Amino acid sequence: MTTTRWELLDQAYGALREAVAGVPADRWDRPTPCAQWNVTQVLRHAAGDQLAYAARLTGGPGPAEDPFAPSATLAGPPEALLDPALAAAAAAFAGVTPGEGEVAVPLPPFSVPAGTAVGAAALDAAVHAWDIAVATGRPHALTDTLAASLRPAADALAEPLRGFAYGPVFTLPPGADDGAAARLLAFLGRDPGWSAPAV
Repeated sequence: MTTTRWELLDQAYGALREAVAGVPADRWDRPTPCAQWNVTQVLRHAAGDQLAYAARLTGGPGPAEDPFAPSATLAGPPEALLDPALAAAAAAFAGVTPGEGEVAVPLPPFSVPAGTAVGAAALDAAVHAWDIAVATGRPHALTDTLAASLRPAADALAEPLRGFAYGPVFTLPPGADDGAAARLLAFLGRDPGWSAPAV
């Protein structure tokens, strides 16, 4: 397992690995909370996003496909796609020190403080881990504690990406779970109560 100098990234990457490892073989084509994307596409998007972070930080190669137009097929084991992407991002973020000034990121505004950059990559991984887990009817690792740690990055970055990477803020219905994870998902435009259609 790849570890980084950033605990938040380790937690988010662990959540994504756990979600991907638990997908039953017959559920890769299941719909997800990401409109019009299946589980395979969310995995490919999440891996591509992490490669994009690595590329912006190091100047190295980015993802082979547009993360916002991911393929719906897997050519091999899912770990063969995910693990190199997480390793590349972890290695890139290893060169980023806490308190560092502006660092490059692959999304507007394209340069943010180090802590925000780390939070953005972790946010991406953790939320897509949630997408994959709930799409396949399994428990997810987006805890309230992890969500609270991710919220500052969401607050800093969601509005410039609203309507592109994130939808309109979802209004939690009365009596719904209003913990930190639910509030984070709703802020990013997801329905925290989303569940996969019956198989």
